[in-house]
Formats: sequence, C-alpha cells, structure tokens
Amino acid sequence: MAKNVEIWYDKEGDYLEVLFERKAGYFKATDNDAVMEKVDHEGNMIGFSILKISALKKQKPLSVSLESKAA
Repeated sequence: MAKNVEIWYDKEGDYLEVLFERKAGYFKATDNDAVMEKVDHEGNMIGFSILKISALKKQKPLSVSLESKAA
C-alpha cells in the first residue's frame, strides 16, 4: 500500500519539513539542534523538520536517530 509523504521547503527560512501523516502533534528536540521530530499525542513519529538545511551542503551527511513508540 502506497503512503503519501508531504514535503515543504521554505527558502527564506531555510527550513525543510517532512510529514508522513497529517494529524495533530507537536515537535520535540533530537540529538541534533537542527532537527526536530514531530510526534502525535501517543508518541508515534509523524514527521520531522530541519532548520538551516542549506548548511548541509558544506557538511558530511546528516545522521539523526528518530524513534517512534512501538505499536
């Protein structure tokens, strides 16, 4: 079954957001200051965002562990 993924990029804000599900949730911090994980109220990951994404072109690949509560 195919799943729709929504991606937004704001050039002026240098901000990327990726959503796996469009539902209520909130962003929480990760080990990387530039990356925020979006989770629903049960703690399931529904997306993530990256600030200052253009800085990645000058760095090694970005690696962050994102976790979701087990179903």
